[in-house]
Amino acid sequence: MKNRRRFANLSIQTRLTILFLLTTALIFVVNVYVYVNINQMIGRIEEVYSSNVSLNELSDKLTQIHENMTLYLKTKSTESLEDYYKREQEYRDQLEDFTISTGSSELKYLEKSIRGLSDTYLMRAGEAVSAKRGRNVSKYADLYNESTRIYNYLKSSIYSLNNEQFRYSSSNYAGLLRSLKYSEFFCLTILVLVAICNILVIILSTRTITGPLSLLASRANEVSEGKLEGELLKVESQDEIGVVTKAFNQMLLSLRDYIEQVKENMERESAMKEKDLRMNAALKEAQLKYLQAQINPHFLFNTLNAGAQLAMLEGADRTNTYIRKMADFFRYNIKKDNELTTIADEIELVDNYVYILNVRFSGDIHFEKDIDESLTGIEIPSMTLQPIIENAVNYGIRNIDWDGVIKLSVYREDDRACISVRDNGIGMDQEMIDRILSDELVKSEPTGDSNGIGLNNVIARLDLHFNVDNVFNIYSEGENKGTEVVIRVPAGTAAAVGNDIKQGSGADDEKQQGDMTDV
Repeated sequence: MKNRRRFANLSIQTRLTILFLLTTALIFVVNVYVYVNINQMIGRIEEVYSSNVSLNELSDKLTQIHENMTLYLKTKSTESLEDYYKREQEYRDQLEDFTISTGSSELKYLEKSIRGLSDTYLMRAGEAVSAKRGRNVSKYADLYNESTRIYNYLKSSIYSLNNEQFRYSSSNYAGLLRSLKYSEFFCLTILVLVAICNILVIILSTRTITGPLSLLASRANEVSEGKLEGELLKVESQDEIGVVTKAFNQMLLSLRDYIEQVKENMERESAMKEKDLRMNAALKEAQLKYLQAQINPHFLFNTLNAGAQLAMLEGADRTNTYIRKMADFFRYNIKKDNELTTIADEIELVDNYVYILNVRFSGDIHFEKDIDESLTGIEIPSMTLQPIIENAVNYGIRNIDWDGVIKLSVYREDDRACISVRDNGIGMDQEMIDRILSDELVKSEPTGDSNGIGLNNVIARLDLHFNVDNVFNIYSEGENKGTEVVIRVPAGTAAAVGNDIKQGSGADDEKQQGDMTDV
């Protein structure tokens, strides 16, 4: 009893190690015995038929020699001659190793006869090959016939020896097979007994581990179901389970205290989370309204001032056209800043924007268009093209010494609809292009001629809406070689654009071009 308690107080690792070593040692000893016994029996069985295997191989090699010799005498090919010498050498090597280790005197006599016939056959076969090489037809024919006769007799002798050896070995094999079956039964019995003993030892040894663990698991399940008010577990040992049981009892007491604190903190955390959600919602709403309200008052003031000056210098019709286009521009800007629109609507907005700029800058901006009308019904985020045109004006052609030209093109490229804005301005280097595309430029406040929606905003909205690769690209060959911005969006099925809108836009374009020329 004292030893049992001492064993129970050992650590689980020590107890399992001792148990594992004992069972492993027992199984190892039994397996070694079984392995040695079975291997001895198998070795004896293999020896029984080793002579038959050697005779079969010897017969096969003899057949190959005769076939190669016959083939050479018929065709005189170098390949068959080489095969003949190769098989002859293999046959001689195998004949040297061949021996009948057991058997009667008759078997020994047949073995000796086979060796003698083999030497005679190889000699005659070699002479026949030599006669063939010397072109002595009559001699090699006679030698071939003689070697064939010896070959047939030799094959018959090998066959007879093989049969006699097989009958002799079969009687030995039957006895060995019975011994092997007895050995298998004996070894299986030992293994079963050892397995039963191991199971009993494991059950008895692990009971001191699984018993306390079962109680601990049962109590843990009760705790997981919320039953924290039960009794604490008794600690009966000093091993790892005893330590875990003490820790579990302490944890249970701590949980009871902690739950009370959690109940008090949950209401405060819930209130804080609700407040954070409201703040985030308000922040997002403010950000949205900020984007929607980004119409620069300086730009509006300058354009209205230019309209007033134009009204003073010219008639009311042109002033009316100017103010109407300006009103259309700002109305579109305010209403559609965060919606989807068509390419046709975006082109109309750009036409109004360029017209307003040309009124202000006396027609210095030469604007060209090449539009595939079948693609103008595709939906894109609103305020996509105007910021690009604005960027081309402010940073491309405004301060150049030659006529500034901006060309807007809409065309199809494979399964994409492409929108290109090209200028002949100052261009930009690759480093600047990379910074724009990677959103590394510092976002500045809107300038006097800007609506505050920059390229970064356009890129972000295009990526978010289409979620495809290669949707926005910038190309420039360097300084003073212009810049091209290309937007590639999925073509899909473009919505039809009303003829009245197209015709109205066309009329406005014609009138706009006339007004721009006059200005």
